[in-house]
This record gives sequence, C-alpha cells and structure tokens, in this order.
Amino acid sequence: MEYRIGIDVGGTNTDAVVVDENLQLVESVKVPTTKDVSSGIFEALTRVLEKSKVDRKKIKYAMLGTTHATNAIVERKRLCKTAIIRIGRPATEAIVPLVAWPDDLVKAIGNYYYLIAGGHEFDGRQIGALDEDELRKIAAEIKGKVESIAIISVFSPVNNQHELRAQEILREELGEIPISLSHEIGSLGLIERENATILNAALVEVAKTTANSFKEALVREGITNAKVFLCQNDGTLMSIDYAIRYPILTIACGPTNSIRGAAFLSNFENAMVLDVGGTTSDVGILAQGFPRESSIAVEIGGVRTNFRMPDLISIGLGGGSIVREENGEVKIGPDSVGYRITEEALVFGGNTVTATDIAVRLGLANIGDREKVKDLPLEFAKRAYDKMQKMIEEAIDKIKTRKEPQPLILVGGGSILVGDDIDGVSEVVRPQNFGVANALGAAIAQVSGEVDRIYALNEMSREEAIGDAKKLAISEAVKAGADPASVDIVYVEDVPLAYLPGNAVRIRVKAVGNLI
Repeated sequence: MEYRIGIDVGGTNTDAVVVDENLQLVESVKVPTTKDVSSGIFEALTRVLEKSKVDRKKIKYAMLGTTHATNAIVERKRLCKTAIIRIGRPATEAIVPLVAWPDDLVKAIGNYYYLIAGGHEFDGRQIGALDEDELRKIAAEIKGKVESIAIISVFSPVNNQHELRAQEILREELGEIPISLSHEIGSLGLIERENATILNAALVEVAKTTANSFKEALVREGITNAKVFLCQNDGTLMSIDYAIRYPILTIACGPTNSIRGAAFLSNFENAMVLDVGGTTSDVGILAQGFPRESSIAVEIGGVRTNFRMPDLISIGLGGGSIVREENGEVKIGPDSVGYRITEEALVFGGNTVTATDIAVRLGLANIGDREKVKDLPLEFAKRAYDKMQKMIEEAIDKIKTRKEPQPLILVGGGSILVGDDIDGVSEVVRPQNFGVANALGAAIAQVSGEVDRIYALNEMSREEAIGDAKKLAISEAVKAGADPASVDIVYVEDVPLAYLPGNAVRIRVKAVGNLI
C-alpha cells in the first residue's frame, strides 16, 4: 500500500491528512496555524505521522497548500528586490510601473523600473525594434542590486518575441537570476498583467524557502521517497520547480483545496461550496469538479492583477468570530479569537462570546462544556444566530449566477454554525470528514496546465488554433508534473475579439492529469 500526505494552511488551523492509494482517509489532524507558518506545518506533519503509524518509506507523494506567498505580500516581508523592465516605449509612457501601488510595498521590492523601446501592436505587428543595447546597460546597472527581474512587453500575450529575447540577453549578462515573463502569468491588460508579473518576481525567494523547508521537514521525518508538490489556485498541483517559477499561483489555494475536497467528499460535480474556518468563511462555485474562476481583476495586497484567481466571496464569519451587542444590535466579527478559541471561548472556560458559543447555546453543536454557556440569554443567542444565517444567505446570493436553488456543500471546522434551511439553496450537504476537506483537497489533487492566447484566424483555421492551444496546455500540465498518458482537456473557451483585426480569437484551454 502506498500513501499520500496533504497539508493545508488556513488562517486559524493547519490541517494534515494521510490517504492511501485508493484515496481513502487514513488519519487527520488539526493544529493551530503559527505566526511563522512553517512550525505549524512541521507540527501537523509530525502529529499526523504519529497517529497514522504508516510506513514512511511507503509515502509516495506530499502536497502542501500554503499561505506563505499571500502573507509575504500582505505583511510586506521577505520579498525580493525586483527590477521591472517594461518594453513599449514610447507607446506606454503615460502610466509608469508601480503607479497605484501602496508605498510600503514599493519600498519592500525596491523602486527599480525601466522603460525601453520595443513591443507589439494588438495584432502582433512590431511597434519598434527591441533596444538590445539599452537592455545590456540596464543589466550592468542592476547587477548585484536586485534578486529577481520582471519583464513586461506591450501585447506580449499576442506576440511574446521581445520578452523571450530580453530574457536571453539578461541571462547572458547576469547568469542565473530568476526572471518572470508577463505572457506566462497574466492575460490582456498591460498594467494588471505587469502587476501580477512583478508580484510573481518578488515572491521567488519565499517559494524557494517554503519548498525547501517542507522538503527538509519530510526528510527529518524519514520521508525520503516522496515527490513533493505545492497546491495552486485552480485546485490542482504543481511541482516544486514549477512553483518556484510561478509562486503567485499559490495565492488563494486554500479555498480551492476546500472546493476540490468538497467535490471529492460529496461526489458532486456542480454545486456551491461554503468553507467555514475559524476567522472567515469563503463561498465558491464548483463547476465540472473544479473551482469557478473569477472573471474580474483581483486585488492582492492593494495591487490590481489579472492572472487567474478563484471566484470567491469571503465574509468575516468563523467559529471564533467575536459576538457582541452594540447599541441594541448584534455584531458578529470581523475580529476573531482564531486558534485561541480553546482558551478564550465561553465553552472552553474563557470570557469571550464567540459564534461557536452561540451554536452550543442553541443546541446546534456539542463542543466544549455546554454548562458554561447556560447563562447566555437565549433571546440574544437567537438574534446572533439569525444574523449569522443572514450573512451566509447574502454571500450565497452574491455568488450565484442562476436564480434556481442550488445544492450547498458545507466544509471546514466552523460549518456547525450553518443551519439546514438557507434561502436559495436546494439542499445542504454535510459530507463525512468535512472538517479536513481542505487538506483532503490537497492530497487528492491532480496536475494541470493552462493556456490563454490570442490567435489570428487569417493565418490558420479555428480548429488549428484550438488544436495548438490544446497541445500547449498538455505540455504545460506535463511540465507541472502530470503523467503524459493521463492528461485530459477539461476546459476549452474561444472568444472572437471583434475589436482586433486579422479575425482574432482568444482561446483558453485547461488540461488536467494524474501524478506521475
């Protein structure tokens, strides 16, 4: 029997599971997430191995879904000093790079940006030649000052030649320095794509440190035969090398792990998923077994980006949310006792009224000592509970795209707070092991590759263009660690672009395969 380990870091708890080769859960644990994140991961790993007593030599895969990248951006810590090279002068000079960024974030990555001649038109024609001499001068100037480089060329999703050539020149001049290319990260929209590329470049060291410390932790526990993967935000996995190239893809992988875990536990392909943690709740959509993507620009740490992100609505309601009365009105959250719930909530002998205390007082949950909440006024508890249901109903209403009621799968340790009767929901599904759906989502995940490109149909037929995009998506999935024989195309979208000449079409393809 072979085994997999899945670990997922949430805002409150870090969950770990061991599953066997038939994807049956062997053992699970929950430990508080620590401030440095890593020690919580090690603790969860150690405890789940002790509990499961599986032969460590038979653990074949280890998956980690982590908040390291998100935390680094939010806290402005551990980010690489990054040089930004935008190819597109004079066409793109009106707005300089980093213009709408928060000052403290600009300071954290260093204010090194350069605009050089080159770039392409929206139909792939060259605006001007790439200024290669200027690039070599920039290389000499940034040598030893920066740890990472972001290259952004105008309309590179249509024609990526100048980005690739710029990378070649910088490699010749600077040797092995991490370089992020915008056509591999974002889609159309220069500023948002540039922002996503800069963030990606700034996160390279964080990804490297995270991956290496996870590998070291596994070795320390005697797990030496396992292939190691990080979770990405479309509910699939990527190899360590791929994650170090595209660390931005780990952002928001927690909620997508929960959505994949919910699909796995409930056998639903299409439904809404509500993941209730200790501090927040995320509601997302499960479409064909994978999380639905957001179609709008997403802000990360105060910066607008346009790379793929899951479509989620987050609300400040979790098991540890603090409940109080202000001016005769019940207020819930957004502040939470988080992982300190076992010390601070009333049912555990603390002095803070939390959402969990309300559920226990109303007999909806059996946690801690029920006697300790018997003095909580019943009428207040009912009002608080009604307010919680209203918050959930509003979030569900916002994420739905169809009027008819849809099934809702509940996961996460805090889902005891949710009632069975919710507006807009056809049935509430509470699967077994719902509390560790996120770590299970990591453990059972597959590997994906995605392509988002613009093709001119006056040069090839629509079928040829789709065929090319499919080939590229399959090759991306294989690069990320998928078994070539198992890769399937799970999503194809082609959108004619009427505003571009040359009969242009935007094609997006996603391929998914099993681990090698």
